Amino acid sequence: MSGVSGTESRGWARYGRALVIVLCTVTTPVGLDTGFLVLATAVAAVCGALLLVPALRWPVAPLVVTVATACLGRPLLPLLAVALFDTAVALRTRAALGLAVAALAGNVLGPRATALWTADTYAASLLGPGLAVVSGLWLGNRRRLLAALTADLGHLRVEAGLREEAARAAERSRIAAEMHDVLAHRLSLIALHTGVLTTRDDLPAPVAERLALLRSTSTEALNDLRDVLGALRDTASPAAPASAALTPVVRDVRELVREARAAGQQVALAVDGAPELAPTTHRLAVYRLVQEALTNARKHADGAPVTVRVSYSPPATLVEVVNPPGESRADAVSGYGIVGLRERVAALGGHLGAGPAGAGAWRLAARLPHPSTPGPP
Repeated sequence: MSGVSGTESRGWARYGRALVIVLCTVTTPVGLDTGFLVLATAVAAVCGALLLVPALRWPVAPLVVTVATACLGRPLLPLLAVALFDTAVALRTRAALGLAVAALAGNVLGPRATALWTADTYAASLLGPGLAVVSGLWLGNRRRLLAALTADLGHLRVEAGLREEAARAAERSRIAAEMHDVLAHRLSLIALHTGVLTTRDDLPAPVAERLALLRSTSTEALNDLRDVLGALRDTASPAAPASAALTPVVRDVRELVREARAAGQQVALAVDGAPELAPTTHRLAVYRLVQEALTNARKHADGAPVTVRVSYSPPATLVEVVNPPGESRADAVSGYGIVGLRERVAALGGHLGAGPAGAGAWRLAARLPHPSTPGPP
């Protein structure tokens, strides 16, 4: 919309400029003696035509108008103001000043009947070109500033889009890493228990074969999972034990709240239902939502109490974190955590809302619908 409005504004400016040139050209003969009427009208028509041609706007039209004003004086002064304005808008400051001085100085030797340096006209002769140059420079600098701001805004939009996409990609990688940990843990348990069962001698042969197939399949699935998602894990700690991949990362929100309280944050927690009632993906999302909300509260409402409500009961997992206004920390910088959380919640078919909640409070709320369970046949 801004591009369209800018184009329309430039179109109206071109029409307005053309109208001013036509008016200045038509009114040139007004008040002239008969001896100068034909000549001044013809010269004004030529100068106006040159000013209307975009390709001749510089340097032909300003030079011709300047020479004409120096020779004929007052009748061409309005067209000179237009030429000086155009030159100044293009930020040719020295050229605009030079043309003005040349026209005014050259007219000293012009005919007295149309001279610019008379007791009645010298003030207008100085004021008109001066205002044209000043206003042209102002408009030219304004256009250049707007163009620079528009370019900067475009760069900021591109950068913001890239940062949001990076945040979404990081959240997808985090989800994949979490699922890698959880599924690797459970698949390893299946492989472990089926391996133990296959060592028994009292099992029927078909059962032993099925158990062996189950054990080999779970082992292959575990290896495939590690190949596909293992690269997404955080490898910043090479000293971590190899068995860490088999440790589930599903942490309880209560543990997160205890850590926040230990750090001095005032957090009130209310949990409805057992976490086991919700899918593992929901519990992972709940942890990340509360973690991000508590972090934002510490940064932007330091010292304010935070209320956390979590419900795992069907038909949906609900999360709500509310904090009143507080003091923003000096090092608080807004990031893209909410963008990543929206990606996670949307992937689970849920909805996330974050924004003001009245009286300066801030509220983060998410709803994650539980997957429907098929009924009995």
